[in-house]
Amino acid sequence: MKTALTIAGSDSSGGAGIQADLKTFQAHGLFGMSAITAVTVQNTVKVYDVQEIAPAIVYDQIVRVFEDITVDVVKIGMVSGVAVIEAIAEALETVKRPPVVLDPVMISKSGYALLAPEACRMLTRRLFPLAAVVTPNLYEAELLTGLTVRSLDEMKKAALALMKTGAGQVVVKGGHLAGDLARDVLYDGRRFEELTANRLASRNTHGTGCTFSSALAANLALGKEFFAAAAAAKDYITRAIAQAPDIGHGAGPLNHMIFPG
Repeated sequence: MKTALTIAGSDSSGGAGIQADLKTFQAHGLFGMSAITAVTVQNTVKVYDVQEIAPAIVYDQIVRVFEDITVDVVKIGMVSGVAVIEAIAEALETVKRPPVVLDPVMISKSGYALLAPEACRMLTRRLFPLAAVVTPNLYEAELLTGLTVRSLDEMKKAALALMKTGAGQVVVKGGHLAGDLARDVLYDGRRFEELTANRLASRNTHGTGCTFSSALAANLALGKEFFAAAAAAKDYITRAIAQAPDIGHGAGPLNHMIFPG
């Protein structure tokens, strides 16, 4: 059985963070493990508070898993502070590192800042060079590059800029673009590809970024190359939104329990 380690925050409502990651790994037939970086107080309506885990504990969670278990892929999500980012980088630099998928989680759907401003530069400097794939949305791509990212051409320019940080491959997610189609731009350092899906009119979009990046990571662990893994993740996330269970009073969670197509 293939294995996956998620390094991310905990979502008390179960729709995002390590909970979404582990559910997604399970749906893809992987054995999921976790290193928790923060505990959040949240539900489908908003994030109320965040308690960061001590960096030494984050470091030890990662290295102790690697000491005992072969890890086929790593997914990194919410990493709120400089010290935790340093701890993750140091841990991953000491182990035999598999492909790393990095989702630069910066702000919640309710507008709560999940990444301290001073941590943004550290994220790109320390973790991007360790990542096989980074998966920012439009807002995150703007913050990371300083560019305006509001069109497909601008998404491609952002992908080029992000490659200069040392990341191996880039997915710029275009879910916030206007139009009937949800478009993503993929870049592997040589060529661009686009992923498209019909935009779904749904309030149930809590944890979409976490879920997409985890599905991408799972497909890499299963042996798919980058473009095929991203396409499979796009299909999974689209069906997970379409079949969402309609839980809660805000942005509800997805249906992670569907099986990949």
